[in-house]
Amino acid sequence: MSLIRETYLRFQVLVHEVAKFGVVGAIGFVVQLGVQNALYPGHGVGAVTAVVIAYAIATVVTFVGNRWWAFRHRKGAGLGPELAQFVVLNVVGIFIQVGIVDLVVHGMGHSDRLSYNIATIFGIGIGTMFRLFTYRRFVFRTAPPASGAAEELQPASTGPFNAV
Repeated sequence: MSLIRETYLRFQVLVHEVAKFGVVGAIGFVVQLGVQNALYPGHGVGAVTAVVIAYAIATVVTFVGNRWWAFRHRKGAGLGPELAQFVVLNVVGIFIQVGIVDLVVHGMGHSDRLSYNIATIFGIGIGTMFRLFTYRRFVFRTAPPASGAAEELQPASTGPFNAV
């Protein structure tokens, strides 16, 4: 078996989770930037408030996507506990993101839209790494065994030795 195939089979679950998490995150990213840019500047909402409101809406979108698509194969503690943990970890994530936006806008005085969006993107990047690790570790905990996933990829034999 080739090294690439062996490596893929070994990390198959992780690769699929990261890819799906990325798609869900990209949708959340578009939702967040769309909402916060609709609110700030010029609509009576401050920079940090706009981030918080947009983040809350994006959190709902990403919970639904992660729970019922990206991590649906994992057996978690149930909807209530998962939602509670998800929200708590997202509060930590928003403090990471808001801290960066606050530092750039208020601490460094860069309140133009470009600086604001760059700070937001940087904050989202750091927050995303934090969320991927914590979702897999604490929210959506148990994954199926890797050997079961690898066996599903093996072609079924139709020859006479099938029953042996």
